Amino acid sequence: MLYAILFGLLMAAVAPLLHRLLGRWVAVPMVLAPLLLLGLYFSFMPEVLQGHAVVQRHTWVPELDINLQFRLDGLSLLFALLISFFGALVMFYASGYLEGDPLLGRFYLFLTLFMTSMLGLVTSDNIFGLFVFWELTSISSYLLIGYKQAEKEARVAAWQALLVTGLGGLALMAGLILLSVAGDSYTFSGLLERRPEVLEHPFYLPAVVLVLLGCFTKSAQFPFHFWLPNAMAAPTPVSAYLHSATMVKAGIYLLARLSPVLSGPDVWHVSLMTAGGITAVLGAVLALQHTDLKAILAYTTISALGLLVTMLGIGTDEAMKAMLVFLLAHALYKGTLFLVAGGIDHRTGTRDLNRLFSLGKHMRYSGTAATLAALSMAGVIPFLGFVGKELLYEASLENYLLLGICLVTGVAFVAVALIMGYRIFWHKGEEKTQVHPHAHFRLYFPPLVLAFGGLLLGLLVNSQALPLLQQGVRTITADPSLELKLSLWHGFTPVLGLSILTLLLGLALYLALPWLGQRAAVLQPLYRVGPDAAYHKLFELFLHGSKSFILWLQDGHLRSYVMYIMFFFCGLLLFILWRDTPGIDFNDRIYQLQEVRLYELVVLFLVISALVYLLGTRSRLTSIVVMGLIGYSSALFYILFGAPDVAATQFLIETLTVVIFVLLLHKLPAFIYLSHQFMKYKFIAISVVFGALMTYVMLLVQQQAIPSQLKEYYGKVSYLEAHGRNIVNVILVDFRGLDTLGEITVLAVAALGIFSLLRLNPEKGGKP
Repeated sequence: MLYAILFGLLMAAVAPLLHRLLGRWVAVPMVLAPLLLLGLYFSFMPEVLQGHAVVQRHTWVPELDINLQFRLDGLSLLFALLISFFGALVMFYASGYLEGDPLLGRFYLFLTLFMTSMLGLVTSDNIFGLFVFWELTSISSYLLIGYKQAEKEARVAAWQALLVTGLGGLALMAGLILLSVAGDSYTFSGLLERRPEVLEHPFYLPAVVLVLLGCFTKSAQFPFHFWLPNAMAAPTPVSAYLHSATMVKAGIYLLARLSPVLSGPDVWHVSLMTAGGITAVLGAVLALQHTDLKAILAYTTISALGLLVTMLGIGTDEAMKAMLVFLLAHALYKGTLFLVAGGIDHRTGTRDLNRLFSLGKHMRYSGTAATLAALSMAGVIPFLGFVGKELLYEASLENYLLLGICLVTGVAFVAVALIMGYRIFWHKGEEKTQVHPHAHFRLYFPPLVLAFGGLLLGLLVNSQALPLLQQGVRTITADPSLELKLSLWHGFTPVLGLSILTLLLGLALYLALPWLGQRAAVLQPLYRVGPDAAYHKLFELFLHGSKSFILWLQDGHLRSYVMYIMFFFCGLLLFILWRDTPGIDFNDRIYQLQEVRLYELVVLFLVISALVYLLGTRSRLTSIVVMGLIGYSSALFYILFGAPDVAATQFLIETLTVVIFVLLLHKLPAFIYLSHQFMKYKFIAISVVFGALMTYVMLLVQQQAIPSQLKEYYGKVSYLEAHGRNIVNVILVDFRGLDTLGEITVLAVAALGIFSLLRLNPEKGGKP
């Protein structure tokens, strides 16, 4: 499985090169790549259907016991087959939809990278591996949504999707780490084995909250649903692949994967049912208020995702069966409808529902695919969508609220199905839509395959779809003995009555849509305070606040930057001293003050007097001289306390500093004085605090001295091995040669900078 991921990454990397070499024929290797991966995953089918999980482990970071561990069971294999199968069809479709696009190679790069990331996500058994692929899906989807980078709408939508899903990914990572701590395992299989410890651990609740945040943002659950319709700015192949069958299902996959570990406590089930129920109803209602085909499909996708989350929240065996069957049915019919919508846009130049009439005469193949997919979406027998709808009703029969949610969404789906499968293509109207006469095979073959797939899986649900779906349900429920029985006909049951009622109410809703559309304008003010409006408002505030903060922080004055560094350094140091460090015995220090000699007091008085004078002067030359005086006084202290080599170094530094400053004085800009006395006192206060802290630390180091053999070692080997009599020089040149080389390098770079500044010598009257 690792080689499959590496193969996908390699194909993504060479896609632009293949496009330059092969031109329009680049579609051949790009379609063959997912087909090869599909064949690879099919080869694991016999072992998985026998109830065995295929596990492969590769060492990644052995020091931290982090490995790339892949696991193929019923759930992950179902998703891997969907991802690779849809990937091949979308690659083929994109070659016709984007024919002649000079950036087609780059598009294939992004799309292949996304497909590979999704495959890694659903097959990874290690939480760190899953997170890496999770974030790769966010990054690659950002690139795909913003593929039309010249359009502002695409850039804004891509940035929004990246922000929402990226922040959710950070929350997810924190939640997964808490789960790994609670279960003492970095793998999902290991967490399942330690389920009792996870449920009883104090980290369970925060881990659940963080995991739900990550999954809700990825799968567009309320209130994070707003990014998905905006992402329809992407090309149609992207919408069909990412937003119907793969990316938005990543959160559903992870919730299903973690369900046997985290289910049980009410917080898990109530959170999922609440968020899923609200999302399902909200998406259904919003879908009926739009006239853009992709927007309608996007909101019905949100509604379907809400139903999937609701089923996971119910948590019963029947609900898990319904979730998995409906997920497969939704992927097939929604992928078909997205591709059909792209074909309509490609041949008519519009996706506006009010401008599309009688397209079936000119787009028979697309119309056939749309009709078949719409029948599955409406839940008409014998399509797989019918089986999924009945399972949804069966799973929610015991809860009238959840049953009402399923009924409302089902009715809305029927109305949308009539729009997509009947009104656009077969409804006869007075107006006619101008259709481009050229019908490309690559634009209608993929949706036909998906549409007939939904029909065939419905007809053969007992023989073809059942085995793998059964293994998937067993994985979610962690019950290897669970039996999944699917059938098109269960007799005259309440569920069948609900299905018929859904069709009738959906037909009535479809007929009432013109009347409802005229009255939907009263809801427009609500959108000004919705999640999307809140996002844009917060984003504007963030940009404005960031700009204001940067302008305040980077004011162009070196003294301000030094002040910030000292301020935060003092804050961190005070925190460490308060938390971990014992106090100082000041009684002994006060006693030592009695031993201070007169000449030491004289030098100290000289330094303090110079500092006071320095703070009051307004002359740059005087400031330089006084600072030199302070440096020379410090050198006197080194001499008095037996460090003549350090004193010599100090004398040299101060002399060079004073000379250089004086030489450059006439080249420096005018001296800017502080406009407020408060600013001067603020700098003085921070300087005093910094000096006091350094003094305290030095006294603390002397009091808490740690015995070291290093001094004796240097004393013994400096002359014998380094042949130097001056220990300090030997340490700097031999024992700490790399440190000294680094310091010399810094000085050399600074000298080059100074030399460059000196060369900026504008002519008289010019500007530097």
